Amino acid sequence: MSLRYIRRRLLQVVPAIAGILLVGFALIELAPGDPILALAGESGDAEYYAFVRERFGLDRALPERFLIYAGNVMRGDLGVSYVLGRPVIDVIAERLPPTLLLTTAALIISTAVGIGLGVFSATRRQRLPDFAIQVSTLAADAAPVFWLGQLAILVFALKLGIFPVQGMADARTPDGVIAGTLDLLHHMALPVLVLALGEIAVITRMARIGLIEELSQDYVRTARAKGLTERRVLLVHALRRALIPVSTVIGGRVGHLISGAVIIEIIFGWPGLGRLLVIAMQTRDMPIVMGIFLIVGLSVVITNFITDLVYGQLDPRIAYR
Repeated sequence: MSLRYIRRRLLQVVPAIAGILLVGFALIELAPGDPILALAGESGDAEYYAFVRERFGLDRALPERFLIYAGNVMRGDLGVSYVLGRPVIDVIAERLPPTLLLTTAALIISTAVGIGLGVFSATRRQRLPDFAIQVSTLAADAAPVFWLGQLAILVFALKLGIFPVQGMADARTPDGVIAGTLDLLHHMALPVLVLALGEIAVITRMARIGLIEELSQDYVRTARAKGLTERRVLLVHALRRALIPVSTVIGGRVGHLISGAVIIEIIFGWPGLGRLLVIAMQTRDMPIVMGIFLIVGLSVVITNFITDLVYGQLDPRIAYR
């Protein structure tokens, strides 16, 4: 992969980040409601409201406020929470690891299981296992994540008692690293599986379609005519090219995965960015909302950049166009 290709992709990241900053700031600032009520309460007088607006710079024109905010973001300053009175970066840093743990585990599981099921289904095309996988993935993709989450709690937590209902750890934390890790895995198993289920359905269908198309190409017939084993033809030749559209889907679904994580965190009481976002929106804590919006936008941009690099690795011709 050439450095020129990487530099070209990096140059495309800069305007994307600037656009996220501008659009996010405009949407939040123009949203209905007055953030001053979160700062000064609803019982203050006009003079006190004017003082608070001036104190936090809310009395300035919108373009000036955006330039100040953008400059602060460039220095790593996301502002101060109206409600908590703490730097936004510190509040987000506390809630970010649980969300990263949840979404990363769901992404890894959905990618591995989705590609595996796609390969299994494509190699058994028009047979009973193929039809069963297609019907199952269609049903999983059509089911809303909030419904799946509540159903999972009712069946596996309340009725069967296999998994805990909510939280990230027991109230009585087990002693020892191994016991604590097992307790964490026990709590995260159900929300991760629910979050990954919809992604598994999409990746499975894309892997199946891509692999079926590649197996019908001339280079596959040539490889078979040379005497290569079916396993080598499938995994080394056909699957490598079939993974290019799959990687597109995975990179494009990161935003959908994060939005699903917000719902999952509310349902399962997971202490991540999702719960923080809902609380911040309810209290009109705009610096927190804007900070989370920016972090999520950056994660999607970075993921798409990584996806572009994966393109170049899977198909070197892309990197030299």
